[in-house]
Amino acid sequence: MSVIWWVMGALLLIVLLAGWIGLYNMFILLKNNVARAWSNIDVLLKQRYDELPKLVEVCRSYMEYEKETLERVIRLRSVIGGASGLEERLKAEGELAGALKTLFAVSENYPQLKANENFEQLRQRISGLENEIADRREFYNESANLYNIKIAQIPDVLVARMMGCKPIPLFETAPEQRESSPLNI
Repeated sequence: MSVIWWVMGALLLIVLLAGWIGLYNMFILLKNNVARAWSNIDVLLKQRYDELPKLVEVCRSYMEYEKETLERVIRLRSVIGGASGLEERLKAEGELAGALKTLFAVSENYPQLKANENFEQLRQRISGLENEIADRREFYNESANLYNIKIAQIPDVLVARMMGCKPIPLFETAPEQRESSPLNI
């Protein structure tokens, strides 16, 4: 009888160990998916970041009365460059997207600026990057959400705590952009 208990105990230990290894590997996979998704966004954000000085320079000569809008774009670019953490950077990136929308909306009041070929190329380039960033944000948020759910579910939470897994922030819309949203949740 005691041999049966030893065998059952050994089998239970093997099953528990296999389950722990499976969960460990799942967390690694999910975390790497989030990192890859962020990396894809980061490439596009860097491209947008590099275009901003050119856009500001073109606009500066035309938009004499819109200094506040231009200064906000410049300030947010600096904040992004000096962001210390992912959450701070995500917030600043969202605010910058809103500032760019404002800049492009204000540019409608300047026909000479709109007619400027450099401005139009930069506007199209940045607008295209914004669309790509929006697509990548969706994938990032889905990856982060799956990871966050997995580390909070029972029994996964036990292994997640042992591994030191922490929730990953989502890429959210800036508060000023939410105000005009019909689904102000």
